[in-house]
Amino acid sequence: MRIALAIEYCGTHFHGWQSQPSGNTVQDALEAALAAIAGQPVGVICAGRTDAGVHATHQVVHFDAPVERPLSAWVRGVNSHLPAGVAVRWAQSVDAEFHARFSARGRRYRYLLMNRPQRPGLWQGRVGWFHLPLDLAAMQAAAGRLLGEHDFSAFRAAGCQAKTPVKTLWRADVQQQGNLLVFDFEASAFLHHMVRNLVGSLVYIGKGAQPAEWMDELLQARDRTAAAPTFSPDGLYFRGPIYEAHWQLPDPQDDFLDGMLK
Repeated sequence: MRIALAIEYCGTHFHGWQSQPSGNTVQDALEAALAAIAGQPVGVICAGRTDAGVHATHQVVHFDAPVERPLSAWVRGVNSHLPAGVAVRWAQSVDAEFHARFSARGRRYRYLLMNRPQRPGLWQGRVGWFHLPLDLAAMQAAAGRLLGEHDFSAFRAAGCQAKTPVKTLWRADVQQQGNLLVFDFEASAFLHHMVRNLVGSLVYIGKGAQPAEWMDELLQARDRTAAAPTFSPDGLYFRGPIYEAHWQLPDPQDDFLDGMLK
């Protein structure tokens, strides 16, 4: 039986999603907890890998259960074996053709940026930070220029393994709540470090180092060295994949980040 899980995690103390020899990754922690319930090794496939320090509110994975267990065991049972900072939100049986990664038609990310002179204390590790005032209108204008299908080579990490840098961005906007700036991105797919690189260039525009039109130049140049440096992973949240309705998976629009913007 194929099972889909949604998990949330704080990436601050993990070395990213993907399994590593050190064992200190989210995948390693999840697979160990699943094995404790199944009584044998269980491998998972995720919707989208995240780097060290990056968080997730609705990561989706699937696995083929080697034994029969009630769905509650894949939630409460697995959670009892997971370390602090990782939790299963729901479990659901799915069709054998469902694939957490390849069945997704898009993905969603949010970046939280604290914009004040003082570095964060309470939110340390959960938000990015920039100390100088930022021009919201300029960043909003620049973000709008990213919409549509583009070659995003200027925002692609050197080690990116994607077959093509051409992606379609459906949403790219910036909102403000007090001293917190909220960047939202939705796309057919993302390149490695793409969101953090986009945020870095939007911050350059926001601080007045470049005009909003600079974003057009970066897209046309297709040169990573022309854009701003990669921004901190601290404020990046993977908000989950987007699936067609026929898979009948729970709606991800209930995570705590939705309550941040009224």
